[in-house]
Amino acid sequence: METILLIVGAALVALVASAIRVLREYERGVIFQLGRFWSVKGPGLILVIPLIQQMVRVDLRTVVMDVPSQDVISKDNVSVGVNAVIYFRVVDPQRSVINVEDFFAATSQLAQTTLRSVLGKHDLDEMLQERDRLNQDIQEILDEHTDAWGVKVANVEIKHVDVDESMIRAIAQQAEAERSRRAKIIHAEGEMQAAQKLQDAANILSQNSQAIQLRYLQTLQSIGQDQNSTVVFPVPLDMLNSMGDFLKKSTEKAAEGTSGNGGGTGTGG
Repeated sequence: METILLIVGAALVALVASAIRVLREYERGVIFQLGRFWSVKGPGLILVIPLIQQMVRVDLRTVVMDVPSQDVISKDNVSVGVNAVIYFRVVDPQRSVINVEDFFAATSQLAQTTLRSVLGKHDLDEMLQERDRLNQDIQEILDEHTDAWGVKVANVEIKHVDVDESMIRAIAQQAEAERSRRAKIIHAEGEMQAAQKLQDAANILSQNSQAIQLRYLQTLQSIGQDQNSTVVFPVPLDMLNSMGDFLKKSTEKAAEGTSGNGGGTGTGG
């Protein structure tokens, strides 16, 4: 009789021990009773009725998942290898257990297909220069599809975009050509601005003869500061014209005087 009591007591103790569960702060327990969903419990100490209830533990912490490198053909027909990292967590333990067999594997597969689909719609330049926008697009698509599984995709980051060596050389040549083009444009704009300033200065000087003479004197002064220089003072064209007119008039007067003297002599004879 005592043996039976000991066996029954040991069985009861084992039964009670198996009914006691402890869930951590970041864990929840999805309880099923006779195969049907019953409730979500935790954290802390909970009781699960043996043989009648079953519990599935769910971790609510953020999961960091590496997406394997995917072969992607860009919109401009360039083959690249792209890998990424995804941050997600369970926000609804009930749906994460009931609506999907393995939410981790399902999220991983969905991330791979979404990565190829989204990046395949963009050029290589966009993949390299607009990662923030692409990350956001992928995150929104994943978050929308995983909502039914009780999963929240918090962030997506594209880690690497691997390109063939030949394509890297082509990109470098393109970048060099772009830098050369910009340098030529800047130089041409500078030449154009300088020419415009010279034109403006010429217009101002042409309207004021005194300004021209002042500029002329300033130039002579700057040349004269060098003691070893020899300065040849050019004669202005207007002075030459004046001298020419003066000489012409003098010559004409001399000719008239000579003619007058000759005529008087002939009359006297």
